[in-house]
Amino acid sequence: MAKFGIVQMTSNADPERNLLHLKKKVKGLQLQGAKVVITPENCLVFGSHADYQRHAEPLGSGPLQAEVAAMARQLGIWILIGSMPILRDNGAITTTALLFDDQGICQADYDKIHMFDVDVADQHRRYRESDTFQAGKAIKVADTPYGKIGLSICYDVRFPQLYAALREQGAEIIVVPAAFTKVTGRAHWEVLLRARAVETQCWVVAAAQWGEHNESRETWGHSMIVDPWGQIVTCQQQGTGVIMANIDLDLCQTIRTNMPLVKHARLGVHHREC
Repeated sequence: MAKFGIVQMTSNADPERNLLHLKKKVKGLQLQGAKVVITPENCLVFGSHADYQRHAEPLGSGPLQAEVAAMARQLGIWILIGSMPILRDNGAITTTALLFDDQGICQADYDKIHMFDVDVADQHRRYRESDTFQAGKAIKVADTPYGKIGLSICYDVRFPQLYAALREQGAEIIVVPAAFTKVTGRAHWEVLLRARAVETQCWVVAAAQWGEHNESRETWGHSMIVDPWGQIVTCQQQGTGVIMANIDLDLCQTIRTNMPLVKHARLGVHHREC
């Protein structure tokens, strides 16, 4: 059993400001015994196409990654950067989650697969992530001392086939760093997270952005940790702040033994009830 912490943020386009806020919150969680800290999507840079271009770093190098690595090493905890812009060899930018271990070494990276190309009834109205980011292709599960962690980002949560694949690859805990809009978050955020937990029989740790980021972007918040039975263990509804919960992997095993969904699955089998 280990304590997982979440930092709920209102990030903006200034990475120095975001990092300063993040360091304070992560230090507080470490003092409370957290072994792993999850941060939201766009936690270091939340801005425009130009902002992501300006601050994108090659994987494994750059000042932002160096700062996070140093923080993880100095505090002796694992830190997941929910996403930041990563510059690829072909010149494209991905929105990428980075998992640093307690020595400051990046143990896993995951490029967001599903791009949020959606029209929403809010002030921003038109969201087109694919105009800025190249979609990822690879599913990632990281082996850590605290369990096998499946990586996903925000809009991914609407695609249960990804989560089924993470479970198939051994995930016990699935992280969902996000920047859900206020409109879509109010309607769908909680039900999606609880459904993914129930379907996969995994813990779901969802770190969210909250509040007004600029004149047209407002996010929902409601960071939460959901157990493998689909129950909300803890939730930060509004405001910036931190939450924490013990992740009990034995609960995963008990639920999977009592209700062996994977063994019962009949994908591709069609039958007619009498």
